[in-house]
Amino acid sequence: MKRRSSKDDRWVGAAAAAAALILVFLCLTGCGGTTTTSPPTTAASDGTSGPTIPTTSTSPPNGAPDLDLLSQRAFALLDSFVAGDYDTIFRSFDQTMKNSLPPEKLAQVWEKQVIAQVGPYKGNTGARQESAEGYEAVIIQAQFEKAALDVRWVFDAHGLVAGLFFQPAQTAYTSPAYVKPDSFTSQEVTVRNGAWVLPGTLTLPRDASEPVPGLVLVHGSGPNDRDETLGPNKPFRDLAEGLASIGVAVLRYDKRSFVYPKETAGDAGITLNEETVDDAAAAFHSLRTIPEIDPARVFILGHSLGGYAIPRIGLLTPEAAGFILMAAAARPLEDLILEQLEYIYSLSPQPSEEETAGLAAVRDQVHLVKSPSLTPSTPASKLPLGIPASYWLDLRDYSPASTVAELGQPVLVIQGGRDYQVTEADFRLWEAALVVVPGSEFRLYPDLNHLFVQGKGMATPGEYLQGGHVAAEVIADIAQWMASIVVAPRDSH
Repeated sequence: MKRRSSKDDRWVGAAAAAAALILVFLCLTGCGGTTTTSPPTTAASDGTSGPTIPTTSTSPPNGAPDLDLLSQRAFALLDSFVAGDYDTIFRSFDQTMKNSLPPEKLAQVWEKQVIAQVGPYKGNTGARQESAEGYEAVIIQAQFEKAALDVRWVFDAHGLVAGLFFQPAQTAYTSPAYVKPDSFTSQEVTVRNGAWVLPGTLTLPRDASEPVPGLVLVHGSGPNDRDETLGPNKPFRDLAEGLASIGVAVLRYDKRSFVYPKETAGDAGITLNEETVDDAAAAFHSLRTIPEIDPARVFILGHSLGGYAIPRIGLLTPEAAGFILMAAAARPLEDLILEQLEYIYSLSPQPSEEETAGLAAVRDQVHLVKSPSLTPSTPASKLPLGIPASYWLDLRDYSPASTVAELGQPVLVIQGGRDYQVTEADFRLWEAALVVVPGSEFRLYPDLNHLFVQGKGMATPGEYLQGGHVAAEVIADIAQWMASIVVAPRDSH
């Protein structure tokens, strides 16, 4: 691992340029999968009022400096959404976007996903621009009735729209009370896996008298940054700084699909290994080389898809002291995708015809994943979330619960009772497989959601727009379990 003196500036929008992915703010880390070549279909209404077409202008606020041509085009395209002029938006797309988002799909995204969740559009507070890998992004800070969203338009070198994101507006991070900044240091590092170089952050307890235990954090699906940022939520930062405050060193890093969106999105043969497993194993081996870390007490935590991948990661990391499965799927990913979609649609008093048709289409896609007729040449457009056939074929014989049990290392399984993306059904499967493995423990937190943030009542996608922190009891339980694991001394590094 190479320590760095400064942080690279990166932005997720380049992933859209590479993959023609609309990231509607409800496509969350628990969906499972990779950066896709067609828009996710897991976002839907939570029962709020139906769409309306407001008359509020999307022109820049009075007194704002003149925007350049791309910014003006972005505002005009948002105007087209507001007016219901989806044909104009469609004509602005590059060919990949046109293939993914015909006008009728754009209407569904705006009316049935965005407006249904955050209410009518009310205006904007301006725009900013970012550049990456030959693409230009214009991000409009849009105000809706119930929330603020960043509407990110990604333009290619020809001025065509190559990506479109609706994301929760960026907000300043506020540390939870359990984080004690004076008790740890944060260092910029890099994780290297062959040609892949991933920026990360290492949080080290300050003034430790002996080498400390270490933990690697492995993300859920999608192009996650090192904090696993979702709107105002940064669960991996909560975990890293919370655990470092009580004596555990933590390594978190930007996911490969975040740092190299074009390369990963263009990989038609991608599997879970390229998406997650190989880089996580490299991060583990890198962390063991840090002098301040006890190499015999390095653990790996996987959240959501990262937890699903832990058994495979474990095959590459026999030196690991143990594993932590955090809202980890134990069932086939295609089943969880369908189950999540069914749940979200059930929140609507009366699903629309488009939603009903969309659900039927996903059922057909899931059936194809399980069918003997699935081959490497099956078009991704016929598969869940547009994920390539290679990904699904690779997982066909994967049994995560039995695989991790065969590894023999202790496992802590933690699950939120309000999680509708990965549910108690998965928790019980892990429990049944691991109850015979010495040192394994199981924690179910009734009031926590998929991000391990506390809440009440029926969980909905919209709650992820609200800021929260990983519950303090989760931080404490992880640290206590790690301390309870007695490992035999091993050779350093």
